[in-house]
Amino acid sequence: MNNPPPPASPNSDDALNSDIKEDASLALAPLYRSKTLTSLNGLGSGAWSLLTSAAAAAVVLGVALFLHLPWLGIPAALVAIALAIRVLWPVLVAAVNEWIPRPLQMIIAAGAITLFSIIGLLRFSGATDQLAPGNRGINWEALSALGEVFGAVGQISVAFLALYVAWRQYVISKDLTSQQNRITQQQTIDAYFQGISDLILNDEGLLEDWPPERAIAEGRTASILTGLDGEGKAKIIRFLSSAKLLTPLKRDRRLGRPIFDGLGGYEEDVEYGVRVIDLTNMLAGVDLSNSDLRSTELSEANLTNISLAACDLTRANLSRALLLGANLKQADLSRVCLFHGDAENASPRDRINAPNYSTGAYTGAVIEGADFSQVKNLSEEQRYYCCSWGGSKTRGTVPGGCGDIPNKLGR
Repeated sequence: MNNPPPPASPNSDDALNSDIKEDASLALAPLYRSKTLTSLNGLGSGAWSLLTSAAAAAVVLGVALFLHLPWLGIPAALVAIALAIRVLWPVLVAAVNEWIPRPLQMIIAAGAITLFSIIGLLRFSGATDQLAPGNRGINWEALSALGEVFGAVGQISVAFLALYVAWRQYVISKDLTSQQNRITQQQTIDAYFQGISDLILNDEGLLEDWPPERAIAEGRTASILTGLDGEGKAKIIRFLSSAKLLTPLKRDRRLGRPIFDGLGGYEEDVEYGVRVIDLTNMLAGVDLSNSDLRSTELSEANLTNISLAACDLTRANLSRALLLGANLKQADLSRVCLFHGDAENASPRDRINAPNYSTGAYTGAVIEGADFSQVKNLSEEQRYYCCSWGGSKTRGTVPGGCGDIPNKLGR
């Protein structure tokens, strides 16, 4: 059976307040143990030395107070305050960060600064002098001018606040639009992948020698590349390269079917092979900066004025590609194929002469006017070829310089 509550006494309110304070202290005890007391326990020997010095300064201050020595008491007080604040500062910062959220801290600081500024304006405008005990009147002109100043400041603040809100809305809208565009672009790319895959896997698909279907695939590719950004274009190129759709494949002369190489893939034929999709002029002048183009097949493609800055071109095939005026600044050229054969005998492609893949003649990329500034992993053979056939403008951008390497281009 529950006991009845005790009768109210005159000191019941004090008792209730005491209970509330006790409950609050019990509730806050874990916090102090986890935050504030942790900070105190974490004081190092340097902090304890500061606290000891502060205590010594306090003792000196007490002696100065007892002996009425201002010249000793004032420095001792300043030293004691400075040393004590250095010890208390980390604990105070931890407590403020725990109890007051950061946005509220900014609001409190802004409010204090505003109040202090208003007091300063009142003080320096002379309005407070009229309110002194010896003065009966108020300088209404000064107060009116001060009110106009505050009104103008308020209007300007509201205008800036409205501008900030509009700017934030614009940024958020722009981010949402960009995200939606990326989603739409990825859906378009997925649909393209599916369409090309269906053509390839068809019994009479693009791996057979059916020129109309290959032309349709090239048309689809050219159409989708015009509506994608650099990242989307790089995805398309990587997909086509990985699927061997850009590689010249050796085919049966009668049926047009690709020939297996005996290792689980198709045999390549760089001289007479037929590509499923020929990029031709699809990438001329596009911006593929900062793209991942590793192991991509770009041989014989027209890459005039293309931007491949900071691209990863590791193991990419650029033989017989047109790189006139291309930007390859800071690109990774590790194991990039710029030509076939030996670097000393290799030369750029030619409209008249057929390529000789044994000696390397007419198998190289046309790199006149290309920018090779700060390229990475440039081999000595690549450097020799770039200096030989890049022309005077390109030679000045090749890392390591060209030295005695002859300028075979002659211009």
